[in-house]
Amino acid sequence: MPSPAQVCVARHGETDWNISGVLQGWIDVPLNETGREQSRALGAAFAGVGFKAVWTSPLSRAAETAQIVAEVLGLAPPTCHEGLKERRFGAIQGVPKAELAELNPVLMQQLSRRNPATDFAQGEAMDEFADRVLGAMRDIGTRHAAERVLIVTHGWVMDVITRESQRLPRHAILNLKRKNGEGLWLESEGTCIRPGTAPRGT
Repeated sequence: MPSPAQVCVARHGETDWNISGVLQGWIDVPLNETGREQSRALGAAFAGVGFKAVWTSPLSRAAETAQIVAEVLGLAPPTCHEGLKERRFGAIQGVPKAELAELNPVLMQQLSRRNPATDFAQGEAMDEFADRVLGAMRDIGTRHAAERVLIVTHGWVMDVITRESQRLPRHAILNLKRKNGEGLWLESEGTCIRPGTAPRGT
């Protein structure tokens, strides 16, 4: 049996919408200059880790982060995987959170808690979202058995992966929010995703 893949899942760099509190979802929002600096710093932090490949969500804020990191590390251009896209928030994508708090305070409260069971009109259901994210993780893990690989994705995606690795229910509220550029180390083997250990020096 081959050894499991060693996977680092990282959140994309900062965007202007992150700063202004606008819901992004599937809307393609580019990095700002701070986000590009974060991406370069992320690449520098991974020097010597020995990644074999970089994978990314196709949304530009993740794809640009991944491209910058790959260039810093001298790796091939990142490979996009549709399964790594952020959750589709439907009708509230592009709506500032301050405005949503006035229009629908109950929904905003659930969004602020990052409650995965929240129902988003015209958006993705929890199970639909989690199934595609975990399918992507298993696909990438299978392709990179016994290798180290970097995945650049989004905050709610990382929540799904965190619950799975910690054997928590899909509806569990984590009470955390990943920072731009924050990474999570995992081992991926077959259908099993479990916590991993960062290499020394990272």
